[in-house]
Amino acid sequence: MQTKIDFIGGNTRRCLMAMTLPMIAAMFLNMAYNLVDSLWLGNLLGETAYAALTNSTPIILILTSIAMGATNGVSILLSQAIGAKNQKRAESLISTSFVVALLFSLMITLALEIFLPHILNALNTPAETYDMAYSYLSIYVLGYLAVYLYLYFTAVLRCFGNSMFQAVAMLVSTVLNAILDPIFIYFVGFHGAAIATLLSQGICLIFMVVYLKRKKFFSLHITWFDKEDVLPLIGKAVPSVVQQSIPAVSTTCLTALVSTYSITAIAAYGITGKLETILFYPAMALNMVLTAIVGQCIGGQRIDRAEDYLKCALKYGCVLLFILSGVIVIFSKQLSGLFVNSTDVEAIVGSYFLTVSIGYVLNTVTNCFLGGLNGWGKPDKSMFLMIFYYIIVRIPLAYLLSSLGFGLNGIWIAVLVSHICAATASTLVSLLQIKSKN
Repeated sequence: MQTKIDFIGGNTRRCLMAMTLPMIAAMFLNMAYNLVDSLWLGNLLGETAYAALTNSTPIILILTSIAMGATNGVSILLSQAIGAKNQKRAESLISTSFVVALLFSLMITLALEIFLPHILNALNTPAETYDMAYSYLSIYVLGYLAVYLYLYFTAVLRCFGNSMFQAVAMLVSTVLNAILDPIFIYFVGFHGAAIATLLSQGICLIFMVVYLKRKKFFSLHITWFDKEDVLPLIGKAVPSVVQQSIPAVSTTCLTALVSTYSITAIAAYGITGKLETILFYPAMALNMVLTAIVGQCIGGQRIDRAEDYLKCALKYGCVLLFILSGVIVIFSKQLSGLFVNSTDVEAIVGSYFLTVSIGYVLNTVTNCFLGGLNGWGKPDKSMFLMIFYYIIVRIPLAYLLSSLGFGLNGIWIAVLVSHICAATASTLVSLLQIKSKN
């Protein structure tokens, strides 16, 4: 059982960069993938169509977060097995987790198709955008199996030190979506964007399966399924799912709150979400990479190496996010104009990023520590931290400040405060975890 990168014996900075840079590239390509829908719909069909996409986005975020969390939970156990050089255990985990992933993604798809109208109503979806949002999501959900399995296979590959293929697969999918989007939007209308997404995701999964079959990087045999591994996988996956889903739940709640203001406010909040991906994805990449790397180090009984990777990630991650957040804050109004040509929307977007600003560096600190905790096999601690600063701090504070008359600015202040609480709490918990292991 060979891994592509020697995390335990290799150079810390080089190993971290070799894993992180392709992951960041893949996530930026994913951002470009999502931006294609936004740009075409906003420019071809106008503000109402863009608002409808914004109303659809929280559900898409939650679906993606569930898949990312569950598959990241798999990588916790798998990376530790690989670090311990336990090939039999690794093969069993891969086969068992694949069956579970297949069944779980199909259950989610069925549930969403049944309850979609109720979910849209719960999100305060305006009557003007309801039909468009429903038509888009009912088609998008059909491709969830492809999204889930794509994220599953990339999580397994990360455990073996291969993150490059995720970037390649995402590039293929993004190019396909960029080509298909304008064609289907022109001939079919608003939900044509969802059809284009469905096709590009399906082709991307086929591309990945062909790659895995030819490279034979790892073996996957259903006969290796071990029911004894199901509960441990669920035990790691559930906290990871909650951890990944809570930000999406927060976005959903805040979208519902912003929806009480105006269509312009909804469109503006949708744009901030798109631009924030530039600032969130590097931090998310570090989180997932550290889960696999620290997991291998812990499996190999090298806690000192795990600490080295965490320090390195904090150093380079914070520098990168300081630069990126500065660019977004300075040019936020100009970037907003790429989506919707509205001075009112630009003003709201500019106010948002000016208020939150330093929060993105703090979010990087948070994600590095959460990735370390996951790799240590403590996703439950990460989960409780996420519940604390999103559910206990951000959402109630946003509703409170909004009701007290602070308006949209009150919501933005709540976001900043939650980032401060997140960085502080995750730092303290992680330092205690490291101290207990030494």
